[in-house]
Amino acid sequence: MKIGFIGAGNMGMALIKGILKSDFVEAEDLILYDPVREKVEGLEREFGTVTAKDNLELTEKSDVVIVAVKPNVYDEVLKEIREKVTEEKIIITIAPGITIDHVKKLLGRGKIVRTIPNTPALIGEGITAVTYSEEVKEEDKELVRKIFSTCGEIVEIEEKLIDVAMAVSSCSPAFVYMFIEALADGGVLLGLPRDVAYKLASKAVSGAGSMVFKTGFHPGQLKDMVTSPGGTTIEGIRVLEKSGMRSAVIEAVIAAYQKAKGLK
Repeated sequence: MKIGFIGAGNMGMALIKGILKSDFVEAEDLILYDPVREKVEGLEREFGTVTAKDNLELTEKSDVVIVAVKPNVYDEVLKEIREKVTEEKIIITIAPGITIDHVKKLLGRGKIVRTIPNTPALIGEGITAVTYSEEVKEEDKELVRKIFSTCGEIVEIEEKLIDVAMAVSSCSPAFVYMFIEALADGGVLLGLPRDVAYKLASKAVSGAGSMVFKTGFHPGQLKDMVTSPGGTTIEGIRVLEKSGMRSAVIEAVIAAYQKAKGLK
């Protein structure tokens, strides 16, 4: 089985490296193309992947084609590869706002899988939302699961919710980085060395996320476990609530979702 990657940006590279670290396929079964040839040629030298001369060659030689380009060039790329797409080829998209129906209209054939990964995939800690066209069979779905499980977790959802998932999981790392930075800035303001402040803040955030994931407890329950009557934590929470933290986060998710609906 041959897997082709059109595009080797952050998300494409995360998936490529995740697959290379696993024993899922051999390096020579990965066919790569990126306009910045240094990216893929470097992988070829280091790991033994195959560099295609163009998108057409890549599509023709691949059983699975992962289109990891920006939304504004999707139409151009899909039209370019259309003649090489067969009924049995699996086409995986990685972009907000690009619907399965839109891809079908441009390609005319193929099994379409729409995905939304996030950047923690770069360290194997990502989560990918996945939805499928009706042509995708169960064995095809299992293949998709294997590909994306090389760099994290997977959730399968209805397509109508995929852009919501994008706002919650794909945009949110940036929101969380802002929160970590703000926590660290507070520590620096009060005298902590910056490197220590970043370490304390980032580990607190990653640990808190793991607590929600691994314990299954409601976030509110975990919050209450940290919040003593009349203590320091509830005093900080009072300020966050007064400043509208919850509302700001909810509005950020809505704004990201609405932006995705306008992309193509």
